[in-house]
Amino acid sequence: MARESSGGGGRGRSGASRRQKESKAGVFFMATLVMWSVSIFFEILFNKRSELLPIIIGFVFFQSANVAVQNFVSRDPLFVNTCVSLLHSSITSASVLLILLNQSMEIGVDKMFEHSQLVEVTWPWAYQALCFSCGYFAYDQLDMLLYRLYSGWIPSILVHHLVLLVCFTLALYRKVTINYLILTLICELHSIFLHVRKVRRMGGVRDAGSKIVKAEWVLNWLTFVFARSVSHILITVKLLKDAPKFQKGVELPLALSGMVGMNVLNIFLGIDLIKAYRRESRSQKDHNDNHQE
Repeated sequence: MARESSGGGGRGRSGASRRQKESKAGVFFMATLVMWSVSIFFEILFNKRSELLPIIIGFVFFQSANVAVQNFVSRDPLFVNTCVSLLHSSITSASVLLILLNQSMEIGVDKMFEHSQLVEVTWPWAYQALCFSCGYFAYDQLDMLLYRLYSGWIPSILVHHLVLLVCFTLALYRKVTINYLILTLICELHSIFLHVRKVRRMGGVRDAGSKIVKAEWVLNWLTFVFARSVSHILITVKLLKDAPKFQKGVELPLALSGMVGMNVLNIFLGIDLIKAYRRESRSQKDHNDNHQE
């Protein structure tokens, strides 16, 4: 009995310590979000940077979508957050594909990926699309912080959003490498199927043997490989190849460090996907075995 009591106390202290660390992490990331917000409003109001207004529009749009899902679909914070994330992935994927298609028709695929095009030129609607996504990441960061939709004392999702907000905002302020960042958003094609899987499971559809779920996994893997992994690796290779062409400054180090971070996150995401796929397949196999018995 004494050992059980001591163990329970240890677990209780461990749990309390973990919650305390998560709370400190929440305070840190909320503070960074507030500082980012002050910076954005300062640029718009005092430096007359009206081109940054789509950031505010994006934030308001996705917050409004959040309220709509809460009122008409579900009040579960995780379900609401996932639905809004799915909306963002769908809009962003479509906008990026349209931007790329339009530019390929305008100047051709060969010229599109020249260094000067990717760094110094901004494709039509690329700036606005990046601003809009920036507004989403600010909304999502706030939503996760308010509803504690994260875990760990260094939550990877909050770190990911903070890195994106810093990289995107610096590029938007300086109006450089906008097209590089648009290319990185191709990964949102894969995010669509990540969010679809999450919504599907929360909706109770877990039959791994069904045709819909199998098709979802096929699309999940295809987009993970081509829209996320391969595209980010190619962007990193392009940055390294064109490194001598960059002027001295923060652009190249910031871009390279951001892409290295994304590639590392992709590795962990791939591992998580493999585990999830095996888990669902094993669950389906156990279900079939029990049914046969």
